[in-house]
Amino acid sequence: MTVLPSDDALEEMRPRRGSAMLGTLRRYPLACAGGFVLLLLVLAALFAPWLWTVDPLILSPARRLRPPSAQYWFGTDQLGRDIYSRVIYGSRVSMIVGFGVATIATTVGLLVGLLTGFNRVADAFLSRVMDGLMAIPSVLLAIAIMALTRASVEGVIAAITVAEIPRVARLVRSVVLSLREQPFIEAARAIGTTRVKILWRHILPNTAGPLMVQASYICASAILIEATLSFLGAGAPAEIPSWGNIMAEGRALFQIAPSIIFFPAVFLSLAVLSVNLLGDGLRDALDPRLSRRL
Repeated sequence: MTVLPSDDALEEMRPRRGSAMLGTLRRYPLACAGGFVLLLLVLAALFAPWLWTVDPLILSPARRLRPPSAQYWFGTDQLGRDIYSRVIYGSRVSMIVGFGVATIATTVGLLVGLLTGFNRVADAFLSRVMDGLMAIPSVLLAIAIMALTRASVEGVIAAITVAEIPRVARLVRSVVLSLREQPFIEAARAIGTTRVKILWRHILPNTAGPLMVQASYICASAILIEATLSFLGAGAPAEIPSWGNIMAEGRALFQIAPSIIFFPAVFLSLAVLSVNLLGDGLRDALDPRLSRRL
């Protein structure tokens, strides 16, 4: 006679969420730390008006170039604007650009990669276009596109997205080319499965892992390129506070007031580092064999 376990025994046999979270922290501590820092930056961007900030555009020439103090946590710039408020509000631009570019570039690159990997005619044309775009450095291509448009956050997103799409398309194309000759794909063709169903049911799910990792690196790259464009005066408009704009305005006063550059540079470094750590954790989690080889 089979004896069924009691309800208490079943409850003890079930995996606990707390133990699962602790196991994840032990396996990927750097990825969890990166995700936590990134979450803090996103929350700071969302709740900037309630984080003891003031209007980042208010001018106060009488209080210019104040050092960090209890009243001005990060000091003031050459126009008397509160640097802490400008840095917190500037995180909005970086987060919007980073996540926006990652989402659009991943989506468009996925479609292009699927098309080129499964259609030889489209591959002959689109792959050469992608190769041509990849031959131009991302920053130079973004600057060239921004020179043809007006300065805006939307223009920055569009310019960086065009530069990042080829990398996603090449990644997806390589995955599709390696999968389309597999036995299970041949079996699906043999039973009459349409090409659309093969792409949807068999090819697309296998691209999810590499795409997630690539999207994280694109996000970090977009944040850096946006800061570079703003620093060079080809990014977001000067009236919009962004980390690149803040550093560009303070570079001439670095010896007098280094805090103008130091604090936005720290936030920029934390944002890029946290996204990269999260991407490394996703890579190790989705491909444990690669992490063991490394």
